[in-house]
Amino acid sequence: MTDRYAVRPMAPDELSIALDWAAAEGWNPGLHDAPCFLAADPQGFLLGLLDGEPAATISVVKYGASFGFLGFYIVKPGLRGRGLGLRIWQAGMASLAGRRVGLDGVPAQQDNYRKSGFSLAWRNIRHEAHGSDAVVKDKRLVPLSGIPFDMLDAYDRRFFPAGRTAFLNCWIRQPGSTALGLMEKGQLAGYAMMRPCRVGQKIGPLFANDAEVAETLMSALRASAGPAEKIYLDTPQDNADAVALARRHGMSEVFETARMYNGPAVPVPHAGVYGITSFELG
Repeated sequence: MTDRYAVRPMAPDELSIALDWAAAEGWNPGLHDAPCFLAADPQGFLLGLLDGEPAATISVVKYGASFGFLGFYIVKPGLRGRGLGLRIWQAGMASLAGRRVGLDGVPAQQDNYRKSGFSLAWRNIRHEAHGSDAVVKDKRLVPLSGIPFDMLDAYDRRFFPAGRTAFLNCWIRQPGSTALGLMEKGQLAGYAMMRPCRVGQKIGPLFANDAEVAETLMSALRASAGPAEKIYLDTPQDNADAVALARRHGMSEVFETARMYNGPAVPVPHAGVYGITSFELG
């Protein structure tokens, strides 16, 4: 097997393999995620090839000098149970050596991740509903394109373990997306982005100074989607206000992941995290 199986970085056009496999697993990736994922770390996506054919994927995206996030850990159905996943896992973790690493894994895999030195920090809950036909008028709401990017970048850094400037600059400009900020007294008090996915649209991130700001942003995005469109919001379970926001909007719990780290959880102010950016990149 060793001479038939090789792990290497993906070429840019090969990221579609991981996205298609993730869609088949029910993870519902965004339609235009690939360029932004590559902007985060062009070398952060690995492909396992068996006899020259794609067999396994993993993402090991590096942020700054000390943080990394692992995702897209998928072995092609029909090839599972043959050690291919372990090989690409080992290669991915070797590339993240010396870093604090986070991941969002399905609960059924928690024991396997624990064996690799990861421990549960919290759970994320995916909520589903439809948009609304409401009309939301609030002078504090502005398109993110009208906010100085440096201000947005600094605000985002409050809620993520490391800077992600290149990723963020791409993420908020995805085709077909809606990206809004809420300004109070000349300062950014929250922002949210909603992007088209294989099914419906996902809101993420949704960061806000308080529950009232989060409510306004959420209502505006639902109105933007319209009542016929499905929308999704991934909330950290340990932020009670975020879970309450989803329930207040009639959202149903449809999926969950376990946020795990290979060490103590990275400290971020969860009181302001109402929707995480993505399960793939954190």
